[in-house]
Amino acid sequence: MTDPVETSRPSLDWKRLPGDRKLMAAAAFWRDGNGHAEQAEVITTIANRIKFRPKSVIAMSVEKKSRHLVALPAISEAVAARLLVAYHIVHQRPMMGRFLDALGVAHEDGLIAEEKLEPIAKERLVSAAKTLAGSYPAEDVSLYFSTLLWQDPETWGALSGLAEAPPVADPAP
Repeated sequence: MTDPVETSRPSLDWKRLPGDRKLMAAAAFWRDGNGHAEQAEVITTIANRIKFRPKSVIAMSVEKKSRHLVALPAISEAVAARLLVAYHIVHQRPMMGRFLDALGVAHEDGLIAEEKLEPIAKERLVSAAKTLAGSYPAEDVSLYFSTLLWQDPETWGALSGLAEAPPVADPAP
């Protein structure tokens, strides 16, 4: 059996993200109050790439820093992870909340309330995933599942196959 972490990495998800979504994620990243280490890494990388001082990069607008970040040929796993988490927190909370509601997982506006969850059975995940299928694009659901998977493979390991191909909604009766 393939290790789900090997097939799901933040940098791979980042590379597959369309350009408009990358810009949305980058803007969320720069506004993320919890991403200081990753932001510092990107500031240094951008400064080296465009031959600016880091202080000059820091002074750039969020939009300009976002464009520079998206143009980088490669980013670290930590930066890719922070980008994708920031994207989901800013742009995908309704979907996150709906999925967690369908699973019966306590949350606050899409953010899991419990410190540690027990692994969730595949049948429950499939059922909850079907609730998203009719309301959200498959690529959004897939990205969310992949993000959950690499964040916590122990809890979300049963999402492995669903991250590649989320189930379709059950036909209406």
